[in-house]
Amino acid sequence: MSAEITSFYDPATHTLSHLVADPKTKVAAVIDPVLDFDYASGKASARMAAAILAAAAARGLSIDWCLETHVHADHLSAAAFFKRETGAKIGIGARIGEVQQIFRPVFNATDLSGAGAEFDHLFEDGERFQIGSLDAWVMATPGHTPACVSYGVADAVFVGDTLFAPDYGTARADFPGGNARTLYRSIRRLLALPGETRLFLCHDYQTPGRDGFAAVSTVAAQRAGNIHVRDGIDEDEFVALREARDKTLATPQLLLPSIQVNLRSGALPPKEANGVSYLRIPVTLSQ
Repeated sequence: MSAEITSFYDPATHTLSHLVADPKTKVAAVIDPVLDFDYASGKASARMAAAILAAAAARGLSIDWCLETHVHADHLSAAAFFKRETGAKIGIGARIGEVQQIFRPVFNATDLSGAGAEFDHLFEDGERFQIGSLDAWVMATPGHTPACVSYGVADAVFVGDTLFAPDYGTARADFPGGNARTLYRSIRRLLALPGETRLFLCHDYQTPGRDGFAAVSTVAAQRAGNIHVRDGIDEDEFVALREARDKTLATPQLLLPSIQVNLRSGALPPKEANGVSYLRIPVTLSQ
């Protein structure tokens, strides 16, 4: 049985979130939900997440899972909102502890477990689970971050930041713990799936000249036309291309707040003595 999939696009962060439902049991999962955040004012809201929740309610769906493909560096996760509103379990890749250990000293985040205890379930490579009566599975796809995973449901795979639309290419691999060679090998695992497999994306930066956003591609389309990793581009060629491109990329605007929230499964840092949560900005003074 195929899943019913509805994609939601957040133009502010170019992020795609997906509502995956079992039509038989009406059980659903939300993948990579976005929390709206205005950096200038420090105000967050659940506008987009509430729209997903309303769409699920209109169809009589029960959201049992909130699945993160990785710790995002360009938007805040709304996972905590969905857990609070629906009781959904929050899942992420089993190597999340490595990412926490990288960033805990950066923010002096002494409350972080360093072992992923902030999440309800840590998925191992090859693990299987259920979304209602739908069989789902997990593929570890590190490279963008150590803890990246992709989720498979029937003929659909949710690939996070490993792949973008073919005309935009692949994820950067220069964040702490990232590795272009590892990313290439993860992508080739995905591209070894049957050609008709649908690949649901986490971002679309809408290459100039293309109208609308691309929420989904296929293995065949990626193998034929991905500008970074199509068939015929070998590992060394990809690594050289990826590393050269990464040197030209700016730091994501929301990286500092995103990492701090997303390492805590979408929760804000603990409130301080005055009852307010604060996001920390590490500062270094150049000589």
